[in-house]
Amino acid sequence: MTAHDGDRLVIDLETQYSFDEVGGRDRLDALKVSVLGLYSYATDQFRIYREEDLKTLEPLFTRASQIIGFNLRRFDYPVLAPYLPLAYDRLPTLDLMEEVTNTLGHRVSLDSLAEATLGSKKSGHGLDAIRFFREGDFQRLSEYCLTDVRLTRDLYEFGAQHGELYYLQKTTGQRQRVPVAWGTLF
Repeated sequence: MTAHDGDRLVIDLETQYSFDEVGGRDRLDALKVSVLGLYSYATDQFRIYREEDLKTLEPLFTRASQIIGFNLRRFDYPVLAPYLPLAYDRLPTLDLMEEVTNTLGHRVSLDSLAEATLGSKKSGHGLDAIRFFREGDFQRLSEYCLTDVRLTRDLYEFGAQHGELYYLQKTTGQRQRVPVAWGTLF
């Protein structure tokens, strides 16, 4: 058994193109990955994978006990599909956005959850990541991506420990509770 067999992974990715540049939200496969950030519970490490390294993720994903992310099923997995032809619907996935949306009946942003639950915010906007990529600033791109991975991991852990997250209600800015039920950490 390697360090990643049965590993719990937290992932997030950034793209090379915006929705406008590829003709809309139904062209996720055309967005192309700039970097993918990953946190491994087995190694307690964060790591960045560039586009040319994505193939190395296949064994990590197929042996993972759980893959955790925010909007994995509707964004990250479709963007990754041209690089990794996996049966994504069979991967042991915990999509935090999907869980929260199913409970509330509406979408809530990662930033709203992180600010209300953790007192932390994203380090920028997805368009910043595209700009960093185009400028060849992989340091800032990596930092941006890993901030989102860290926020997702911390939200996952908070929800596992407390059975709830919080978000900021859009119209009033009020902090609202959202119950979650994804079990304990280990």
